[in-house]
Amino acid sequence: MLILIKGGRVVDPTANRDGVGDVWIEYGRVVAPSERKPDKTIDAGGCVVMAGGVEVHSHIAGGNVVMSRLLLPDLYASEAAPEGHPFAHAGGSAAWIGANYARMGYTIAVEPAMPPTNALATQLELADIPLLDRGALTVMGNDDQLLDLLRQREGKAAVRDLVALSVATSRGLGVKCINAGGASAFKDGMLNLSLDEEIPVYGLTTRKIMNALLDAVEEIGVPHPLHVHANNLGIPGADDSFVATMEAAEGRRIHFAHAQFYAYGAVDPANPGTGGFRSAAERITEAMERHPNATFDVGQIAFGQTVTISLDVIRQFAGRKGANPKKWIITAGDAEGGGIVPFLYKPRGPVSSLQWAIGLELMLLSGDPERTILTTDHPNGGPFTEYPRIIHLLMDKEERDREIAGLHKVIAERSGLCGIEREYSFSEIAQLTRSGPAKLLGLADRGHLREGARADVAIYRDDRNRTAMFARARLVLKDGHVIVEDGEIVNWRSGRTLELTVESDKAMETRTDAYLDARFGAGLDSFTVPDEAFLVSDVFEDVACRA
Repeated sequence: MLILIKGGRVVDPTANRDGVGDVWIEYGRVVAPSERKPDKTIDAGGCVVMAGGVEVHSHIAGGNVVMSRLLLPDLYASEAAPEGHPFAHAGGSAAWIGANYARMGYTIAVEPAMPPTNALATQLELADIPLLDRGALTVMGNDDQLLDLLRQREGKAAVRDLVALSVATSRGLGVKCINAGGASAFKDGMLNLSLDEEIPVYGLTTRKIMNALLDAVEEIGVPHPLHVHANNLGIPGADDSFVATMEAAEGRRIHFAHAQFYAYGAVDPANPGTGGFRSAAERITEAMERHPNATFDVGQIAFGQTVTISLDVIRQFAGRKGANPKKWIITAGDAEGGGIVPFLYKPRGPVSSLQWAIGLELMLLSGDPERTILTTDHPNGGPFTEYPRIIHLLMDKEERDREIAGLHKVIAERSGLCGIEREYSFSEIAQLTRSGPAKLLGLADRGHLREGARADVAIYRDDRNRTAMFARARLVLKDGHVIVEDGEIVNWRSGRTLELTVESDKAMETRTDAYLDARFGAGLDSFTVPDEAFLVSDVFEDVACRA
């Protein structure tokens, strides 16, 4: 079917396109303008037309996500869904995730924390998310087999082969590193860890582990840079850890998760009511300008009740004291460990107000929105459903000032947000939410509307109320099929799970099989994600490695 999206304001920064024009679609792809009569014409007059949104960091599947729903069942709404989604009535279900992303014009979402030992459960949950394409990042950096290889100084080839095998068996889209060595250190009683502190038992440091993973990711050709959750998240002076980690990459590609939680410069820790920190957004921005190899997603906070989910067991253990309501789960099992801690971001609280301001400041100071990706680290900073409001604040200085007026005065005292006049353009929003994250994930046919692109398209009524505009798209097309009309799901379709095509080494397979059997009493087959586990045969879609 030949489809013409006619007369909308087409915004595609990758083609320097921002003006009234047409988009042609055939067989699920964007095609060149045709002389033929279209089979279907969509009148997009008065609307803004963009590629489908791309989410790089949202906790939407896996064991800790399930536990968070059990710990705080009243946090999320449920979602009506078609047959084949038996748990759609549950709060925060797969149907809720897919529907709410789709309503906002998003067509891809990535789970950033999939431990290899939990890969099958995570992948089964991802496959249950309708409407979207999705993927997951394989977590390494605290697993005993990797740390033992490094302790024994087995060399880069062995680390590369283990990383490749872990990505292949878990069917991941990239590699994530979370406070490398922190889970092991926690089990030996360490409650803080810096880049160069030695981890007991292994005699390693975060720097050594991260460097090994950076090298492996480059040698394998993983399109997405190593996705790093650095040391000392959320504490005064975390900016030092962020900058030191960036410098430690030594020019290799690196992506930082939820940078807002690291943009905390230390002041007098005894100063009451402010948490002892100030905005370090300018410092982070300057460091980014010096290191073009680096990217980050923001981790913007949104006021209200949420629940924090992280495999960073050190920081979650410390954060349990601030649990609201007073209940939490901490696990310190094999490899990563982690924790689930409910949290309430208070709109008039000084700490929450300052955190909110820092995230916006990071985006508004950025000289390159394609390297500055919009996330809330769902649900850690707040739900992803807050994206439309965040976009509104970025695009409208007056709306931002009205919001600031109702918050704590610490924003003016300890951040530069009030003095920033910048308003994001539609093109910059597209970079922040479309072209930037697609490039980051290595998805050459996503995030743009050039010829050959996947026909994932979001059409929004142009409205000065940007919150309303981006909350309920007028139309959303997935692979050329309309799935949303006026914010309502009209076509429940199944997307694909994106997996990296990576070859594993046979010798490392044998080695890992023996290791897992000795540790768990089950070999490599028990931790591999097979096609046979899924109800349909075409769940996965390959993404090629870099040449």
